[in-house]
Amino acid sequence: MAQTITQKILAQHSNRPRVEPGDNIWVAVDVLMTHDVCGPGTIGIFKKEFGADAKVWDTEKVVIIPDHYIFTQDRRANRNVDILREFVREQGIRYFYDVMDDPQGSWQFDPQQTKPYGSKYAGVCHLALAQQGHTRPGEVLVGTDSHTCNAGAFGQFATGIGNTDAAFVLGTGRILLKVPETMRFDFTGEIPPYLLAKDLILWVIGDISVSGATYRTLEFGGEAVSRMSMEERMTLTNMVIEAGGKNGVIPADETTFNYVNQRTTKPYQVFHSDPDADYVFTKTYDTSLLEPVVARPHSPDNRALARECSDVKIDRAYIGSCTGGKIEDFIHAAKLLKGQAVRVPTYLVPATREVYDGLFTEMIDGKLLADIFFESGCLDPADPSCAACLGGPQDTFGRLNNAEVCISTTNRNFPGRMGDKRAQVYLASPYTVAASAIRGYVTDPREFLA
Repeated sequence: MAQTITQKILAQHSNRPRVEPGDNIWVAVDVLMTHDVCGPGTIGIFKKEFGADAKVWDTEKVVIIPDHYIFTQDRRANRNVDILREFVREQGIRYFYDVMDDPQGSWQFDPQQTKPYGSKYAGVCHLALAQQGHTRPGEVLVGTDSHTCNAGAFGQFATGIGNTDAAFVLGTGRILLKVPETMRFDFTGEIPPYLLAKDLILWVIGDISVSGATYRTLEFGGEAVSRMSMEERMTLTNMVIEAGGKNGVIPADETTFNYVNQRTTKPYQVFHSDPDADYVFTKTYDTSLLEPVVARPHSPDNRALARECSDVKIDRAYIGSCTGGKIEDFIHAAKLLKGQAVRVPTYLVPATREVYDGLFTEMIDGKLLADIFFESGCLDPADPSCAACLGGPQDTFGRLNNAEVCISTTNRNFPGRMGDKRAQVYLASPYTVAASAIRGYVTDPREFLA
């Protein structure tokens, strides 16, 4: 019987020949990720249920990345990171991307090791996982963050879980899952030069709503997707949770292998859906016919054409987050901003340290991205983190105040998501955000892109 990618991965990880949607199965986990928001709660449950002296199931398969509330004076937020450090030291967990590099030399727990546990600060967990080689085709990755589905871009099963499930995984390496049904979305044809993956996923969410894919897999395909870079693919899978999806997945191909093989030597297995696999829903988009869109306040499915919102005056623009703070997102924004001046405060928040460094090495027409942003009047790039995407403490960089109107490359625009509950957030692609920053109103990027 035919199976989808998701069914094949879950069958292999549950030691079954096949699985069907609705089956409840025990699944072996390849990677568990947690961060400073949910990590302390997960650790607390783990110690309560398994014992104060219990050891995690595999110190090589736990990845801990503080990234949400880190560059802050908030003592409770700082304490969360301290709890992670204590647990990492106690357990001997290798992959801990601490916000402080080698704090007092404390991360060398075994002088015989060729590599100390703990690593240099990486940045926002979802992109950091990919850049550090923790996302691999055919694997099962779970994390205590809803946007863990980002990793589905690599042809793996990746989903967000709660603290209790994560604590059980810490102790056993297994999780009980229900096999989801799969929805298929194909994008055909060439992607116009004014569209980005953010537009495509907003089209999908606008069509099916924020609950249209509840506990389902969103599988993406078509020649337009196959021509996308890994960073653009990650934008698609990152936001499937905004449609209620359990996970998103894109078949692994040469683009995937080239990215992964540069970052890890660990072996992996590739799965593809059978040609006659059963999908609960299918939809095909002619990509050449789509237009730039935004998601209006206060929901990611409140879609509108960018050109229909030209009367919306904005107070600021924001480029950042796991969804829109990758190096290609900044390259796209810089294409529009080169030689232009922004009319509103424009915030730049690279998702990771690698992206931050890229602002000072990547060029467009011989000019550094950082110089393009500086000359256009953007604010200086912030330290890599989730920053205002999740609101955060009062001293979080870029946090919205009062009844401001912001256009942003982030993933959610619920009331209070980026700070003040009275603020209004429009979600858009880097092209549309940059064009809007130049005009001071929500702007269709086709005004700047031929």
